[in-house]
Amino acid sequence: MNERNREYCFSLLNEYTKSESLLKHAFSVETCVRAYARKFNADEEYWGNAALLHDFDYEKFPTADEHPYKGYEILIKKGFEEDFCKSIMSHASYTNITRDTLLKKVLYACDELAGFITAVVYVRPSKSIDEVEVQSVKKKLKDKAFARAVNRDDIIAGAEIIGVQLDEHIQFCIDALKENKVNLNL
Repeated sequence: MNERNREYCFSLLNEYTKSESLLKHAFSVETCVRAYARKFNADEEYWGNAALLHDFDYEKFPTADEHPYKGYEILIKKGFEEDFCKSIMSHASYTNITRDTLLKKVLYACDELAGFITAVVYVRPSKSIDEVEVQSVKKKLKDKAFARAVNRDDIIAGAEIIGVQLDEHIQFCIDALKENKVNLNL
C-alpha cells in the first residue's frame, strides 16, 4: 500500500524534486491536508501522502501538457491506486478531473492557499508563521503584485468547494502550519 507509506512517498518526492521551495510547498500542503483529514476523520496517511506527492513531477515536467499527467503515469507504474492518482490529478483544474471526493476538494482548497500563506510568512519582519493573521493574508490577496503566480480565484473557490467561509479556511490552514512550524521552518 504505497499510498499509506509516507517514507516511500517522501523518497519518491525527493527523487523527483530538488528545489527547496517546491519541497517546502509539498510539506506545507501536506500539513494543511493532514489537518483537514483529522478534522473530517479521514485517512490521514492517505490524504497526507496525496498532498505530499501532488507536485512531485512539476520540477521535471513543468508544463500544463506534462504536469500532473507524467506524475500520474509514474505513480500508476509504481503500483499506486488509480483513485489516489486521480486525487492528485484533480488539484490542477485543466485536467478536468471531477472533484467528487472530499480529498480532491481539500487538496484543491489547500494547494494555492498553503503556498500563499508561506509567501506571507516570508515578508513578515520575523519570518514567522506566529505573526500571520487572517487579515494580513486577505490584505495580501488583494495585492495582485504580491505572489502574482498564485491564483486567487482558486483560493476563493477552494473554500467554497469544501463549504467553509474563506476566513475560516485561512485560519484553519494558518493554525495547521503553526502546529508544524518547526518542521516547516516557518
